[in-house]
Amino acid sequence: MEITTDIYLGDSKEQLKLLPSNSVDLIVTSPPYADQRKSTYGGIHHDKYVEWFLPISEQLLRVLKPTGMFVLNIKEKVVEGERNTYVIELILEMRRQGWLWTEEFIWHKKNCYPGKWPNRFRDAWERLLQFNKNRKFTMHQEEVMVPMGDWAQSRLKNLSETDRIRDNAKVGSGFGKNISNWLERDKAYPTNVLHLATECNNKNHSAAFPEELPEWFIKLFTTENDTVLDPFMGSGTTLFVANRMKRNSIGIDIVPEYCEMVKKRLKPVELFLLEPEAVYEII
Repeated sequence: MEITTDIYLGDSKEQLKLLPSNSVDLIVTSPPYADQRKSTYGGIHHDKYVEWFLPISEQLLRVLKPTGMFVLNIKEKVVEGERNTYVIELILEMRRQGWLWTEEFIWHKKNCYPGKWPNRFRDAWERLLQFNKNRKFTMHQEEVMVPMGDWAQSRLKNLSETDRIRDNAKVGSGFGKNISNWLERDKAYPTNVLHLATECNNKNHSAAFPEELPEWFIKLFTTENDTVLDPFMGSGTTLFVANRMKRNSIGIDIVPEYCEMVKKRLKPVELFLLEPEAVYEII
């Protein structure tokens, strides 16, 4: 089966209208934050951000499959010494639009930019908001499991009688545990905190995220030959990773230089895969 990459040059709000409904398995993107990228997106004011984004999220809701996933990387800004609420307001409006806000991941930036402010510390994390169309969606949790760690050797060495049964939570929540279930396991499910360094080597884009970020979500929410969309592709990190992982991909950006750069960047992928069926279409 052919692996395709489609690149659309233009405003996401308009270019998304060209995509068929219910055709995308995963959307991973990091749109411009409020008042940033003024030379390309006009530097959307924080008071206008929700109004600007909702027509885009409306189209994303249309093109996403019922079992698909939308992962939105976004962070509120500080205005006059106070955290602005535009991200919270956007979440509420997207829920009214029909989205389900099912999870929130945290991207811990291990090498966050140093700095000093009189009323706060430097930012070391960003939000990764998970939205869905339906309560039942595709999720491959086993693909992102992590090694158990050294703690298991001591914790599981001498199990008590309580550890060998389903021990209900003392607070009456209904949750319980059976520690003995982990005796033969070498991997555990991860938390919703991703510890990843920021991308420091990409000089062609001011806000590129590391390849490990889209890779983690592509593993979790897709399989080979699925379709991944980034409506603000920038330097094309999401598309590059999707191709390497044998997923179809779609990228949209308003900057012609980014589209040309991604086109050139994808050429080595075709050579690397050495698969004659790979097709790369630049629209």
